[in-house]
Amino acid sequence: QEQLAESGGGLAQAGGSLRLSCVASGDIFRTYDMGWYRQAPGKEREFVAQITWSGGATHYAESVKGRFTISKDNAKNTVYLQMNNLKPDDTAIYYCNDALIWGQGTQVTVSS
Repeated sequence: QEQLAESGGGLAQAGGSLRLSCVASGDIFRTYDMGWYRQAPGKEREFVAQITWSGGATHYAESVKGRFTISKDNAKNTVYLQMNNLKPDDTAIYYCNDALIWGQGTQVTVSS
């Protein structure tokens, strides 16, 4: 039994930054990549970024490449998403994922 809890969302101006955190607890999966997804109203949930358990490899959606950075601290059971140069199109609920486990989501809103 694993649980994921996202935090760090909020309101930012275009060009600003936010840092999201995802804390894993319980019986944590240790052999799967972890990632961030997002979903805007009326749209499909889309992939944002992923990272291997070791943190040695990352992958990003083209829309966020060069602006977002995923990282993790296994000692703290935490995955981060540093979001820089935010755009209004980044507005969405952001979800942390580990295999079949999802967090509750954290809202990110970017104003012009």
